[in-house]
Amino acid sequence: MRSLTRYAWLSVAAALVTMALKGVAAWVTGSVGLLSDALESFVNLGAALLALWMLRVAVVPPDEKHPFGYSKAEYFSAVVEGGLILVAALAIIATAVPRLVEPKPLAAFGLGIVVSLGATAINLGVALVLLRASKKYYSVALEADAHHLLTDVWTSIAIVVGVGAMLLTGWLILDPLIAIAVAVYIVWTGIAVMRRSVWGLMDRALPENELERIKEILEPYKSKGMDYHALRTRRAGRRRLVELHLLVPGAMSVREGHRVADDIEGKIRDALPGTAVLTHLEPIEDPASYRDEELFR
Repeated sequence: MRSLTRYAWLSVAAALVTMALKGVAAWVTGSVGLLSDALESFVNLGAALLALWMLRVAVVPPDEKHPFGYSKAEYFSAVVEGGLILVAALAIIATAVPRLVEPKPLAAFGLGIVVSLGATAINLGVALVLLRASKKYYSVALEADAHHLLTDVWTSIAIVVGVGAMLLTGWLILDPLIAIAVAVYIVWTGIAVMRRSVWGLMDRALPENELERIKEILEPYKSKGMDYHALRTRRAGRRRLVELHLLVPGAMSVREGHRVADDIEGKIRDALPGTAVLTHLEPIEDPASYRDEELFR
């Protein structure tokens, strides 16, 4: 838990620094495009604080009321983060629309851009660190935070390029138009973040490549007179959950059947770290064993 929360604290610190830098850039230039970028950094701060909280909740040990633990708490972080992104997008649009009616020239463009690019570089560095950590610890909260920061990076670059184009052409209306375009992109990102989180809360199966890895482990046992069915998978935060019914010869002893099941469970855990595996033994010759072949029974 300490390893994960330190990454969340890093995200909080980056959000505070970049929010201040981008706020200064928007203030000295008067650009609503840069202001929209600063507002998104405010969302980054809220998201980082929520991720920190949910990461602390996710590692609480299982109890009587929550026998499977609290690992799904990370999904709530991503769902709320998506909602915050949508709110920020609406705020950007509300700020930009008046500038469409009364465009205003920008000031201190050079200083504003330098400050904004400095903040963008910080976000990029932190995002890459969080992305590596999310893969190492299988944390959906850190992954969502990392992708959010990367979205902020590309948004910032697009705004700087757009403001530069406005200064070259003299078309003042480009500034609010760019801000609105950024808001639309932020909406798309927010919806994507929320959709991925909802999939996790709805117990969606593991990705196809991970399912194939599990099946590759199980296939060799068919040549030994065994089989399997009712394979179910899902993910709960950093934990994968896999269960299956293992069909073994009826003459096999309980001890031998347990050894085979243990062997399979160990191989799956080695291939997919952080996986909880549950196997149920059934005699392969008994027709009753196939009544629960379907996913629901």
